[in-house]
Amino acid sequence: MIKRFYPLNDKTLNFKFIQNEEDFIVEEQAIKFSQSGSFLVLKIKKTNCDTWELIDRLAKFLGIYSNEIGYAGLKDKRATTTQYITIPKKYSKEIKLFRNKKIEILETFLHNQKLNIGDLEGNKFKINLHDVEVADINHIQKIIKIITKNGMPNYFGYQRFGKEVIENLEKAKSVIYGEEIIKDRKLAKMLISAYQSSFFNAWLVERLKLDENEFKLLDGDIFLDLEKDKLFTPKTITEKITKDFKEFRIVPTGLLPGRKVFKAMGEALKIEEKYDDLYIQEKGYRREAMVFPKDITCKYDASKKVCSLNFILPKGSYATVFVEFLANRNFS
Repeated sequence: MIKRFYPLNDKTLNFKFIQNEEDFIVEEQAIKFSQSGSFLVLKIKKTNCDTWELIDRLAKFLGIYSNEIGYAGLKDKRATTTQYITIPKKYSKEIKLFRNKKIEILETFLHNQKLNIGDLEGNKFKINLHDVEVADINHIQKIIKIITKNGMPNYFGYQRFGKEVIENLEKAKSVIYGEEIIKDRKLAKMLISAYQSSFFNAWLVERLKLDENEFKLLDGDIFLDLEKDKLFTPKTITEKITKDFKEFRIVPTGLLPGRKVFKAMGEALKIEEKYDDLYIQEKGYRREAMVFPKDITCKYDASKKVCSLNFILPKGSYATVFVEFLANRNFS
């Protein structure tokens, strides 16, 4: 497993970062709901409860299949998280009787369709770092300025790969190559997703090392237009392309190998093809190489040696990667 690499950070910090309900707080930034329709949106606050547990508990309470419950994103267990899910509107009365120590329904809305993965704008985070020395705060603020100016690498965080990283990736490979069969479809899909993600992370490390001062754009790169949410490939890297990238209008993308996915061309393809696997039958897709955190604030309590961070990330990106960038080390 290739280590995640963070350019422009020349110092390693040894603060403590622990995911728990007090120090890791996440709130989904919702899409606009229609306020009418046949689905009931639940805004739910939960502690030490991941999305799968939430869905299982609600499905059991309502006496429905878990696939009748829609969700926009997966949330970590060791945290306080607020997220939106949908249930069929016909269960509006029953859900009012739901009670659980870990789970609180804050609000409800009507919507015209079931929520699907990705139906959110982003996530707002509040994270506390402990045992932060006074001397480290200046460095943290320096790295925050770099992130504000350049964005941050859009790695998949360590959560994507599970505790037994090497074992999980080897198991995924044996499934893909037909050497092993896993009957649990959800588990098989998670393993293959981790396998695809490992290629992306390795590709991103190589691309970042081409020029450690800024992300180097290559002819043949496939870009995402962030406003239009559309992929495109310019013939060459022009001044306008470079300017649009620096102004966060567009971003180059990397490959998650699989079927039915656009591939880079020319110079960009020479690197990308090293991180591909044509045996993968799951759908492939492209992921932004860099993301641009918003509304970053940093407060320091010298008496407790606690640094409190607030920031918003686009959907699909990892707060743990943001913290790793500040620390200049991989957590797992």
